[in-house]
Amino acid sequence: MRKQIISLTLALAILPGSVYAQTAGLGAAGELVDPDVLRVCADPANLPFTDEKGEGYENKLAQLVAEKTGRKSISYTWFPMVMGFVRNTLRANRCDIIMGYAQGDELVQNTNAYLRAPYVLMYKKGGPLEGVETIEDPKLADKRVGVVQSTPPASNMAKANLMKKAKIYDLMRDTRFTHSPAELMIKDIESGEIDAAVVWGPMGGYFAKQMKADLAIVPLTKETTGSRMIYRITMGVRPSDQEWKRTLNTVIRENQPAINKILLNYGVPLIDEQNRPITE
Repeated sequence: MRKQIISLTLALAILPGSVYAQTAGLGAAGELVDPDVLRVCADPANLPFTDEKGEGYENKLAQLVAEKTGRKSISYTWFPMVMGFVRNTLRANRCDIIMGYAQGDELVQNTNAYLRAPYVLMYKKGGPLEGVETIEDPKLADKRVGVVQSTPPASNMAKANLMKKAKIYDLMRDTRFTHSPAELMIKDIESGEIDAAVVWGPMGGYFAKQMKADLAIVPLTKETTGSRMIYRITMGVRPSDQEWKRTLNTVIRENQPAINKILLNYGVPLIDEQNRPITE
């Protein structure tokens, strides 16, 4: 799923960053969180999330968290977002936080969600698919739709009998050496290789914006059957780091407008609990 996801407000009305810093770190109930350096586990080439140049929105989120928790600096443990990522980073105590992780994954302890976003359907504006809002729409019946292997939309497309003509994109891609599937999908829509694509919203929104693609980006919030299309994204920490989690929950709660601004700048299609778009 992860391959599947921030102008900062620098002052808090209630608690300064130095107070946050006292609630976590070495010595906090035996936790192994570094109190001076924000140690981040991240993929070195996984835009729009992270990269080694610090250009991803999770890099910007890390800057915000470091500021608010009184950390003096940020250090990264780089590992591709493939099988073994958590085991070789967070679980190995080489870092203290994964900036973006799907809520409910048992490999990490989740903070409260800072992002709620859907998978999206993308197609050319003004074409025959104009107005399509669901995978079940009959207008898609004879179309070639792109989808990433083993992602939730694939099962919905199977129920809608779209898989026979579908173009399947690899899920596990080391993007240090190859393009993101979302980027490939957009190129294929523009060339006519596929008619539409279903992709994780933060990726589709970011690459469409970067590539200046004139595409409809439709949040899949109206599906009536199959897998869920909407996910909450949290920060991931070790199960033992309870105080650290509470500290991060405070940061998220008191800085949500700044977080939203970062995400929106990257084209992330944010939605609220009533599935209404968040635009500011």
